[in-house]
Amino acid sequence: MALSRLGRAGVGRRLRRGDAVEARPGRLRPAPALRSVSLDRAFYRPLTATQYAGYAAQVPAHFRFVVKAPALVCDAQVRAEDGRGRAPNPAFLSTELAIRQFVQPALEGLGDKIGALVFQISPLPRHMLARLPELIDRIGALLSALPRLQPAAPGGVIALEVRDAAFLAPEHAPHLARTLRAARAASGNRVT
Repeated sequence: MALSRLGRAGVGRRLRRGDAVEARPGRLRPAPALRSVSLDRAFYRPLTATQYAGYAAQVPAHFRFVVKAPALVCDAQVRAEDGRGRAPNPAFLSTELAIRQFVQPALEGLGDKIGALVFQISPLPRHMLARLPELIDRIGALLSALPRLQPAAPGGVIALEVRDAAFLAPEHAPHLARTLRAARAASGNRVT
């Protein structure tokens, strides 16, 4: 039976007393009852191995982190301050940047405290949704090329989070499922 972990998203926001919060930049106060927390701030700016190591040093051995890949590689749009897409993102789904700016620093800094590395694909512009099978193939290529998380992070998984329902439509869901299975086989990682 797999171990379940209960955690909270939103490190960087003040939560209820006893929840894991980032009291000051880089300083966690995890609640004893929680076993994981999501480092959402990594989505907005890549973190360094040193920053990840700083978080890892503040929690007990059983604690795990769910970390979002930076928008740099997961958002098809470069966004304005108000969140609207300004221009196409030339680094969208860049394998090289995903590894260099996200996976390697997380592995070096968090090590066995990695719970999940999450590739959250932000809402896509209409013209990209119209070519979803090609995009699913690109996502598969990225996930397939990621380095193995084991042995550094034996419990670590790679997770895909999509923000457009079109990925789960009957005409696309089987292709997405096949792509994730293929990425699992190619990378040797647990991909979900």
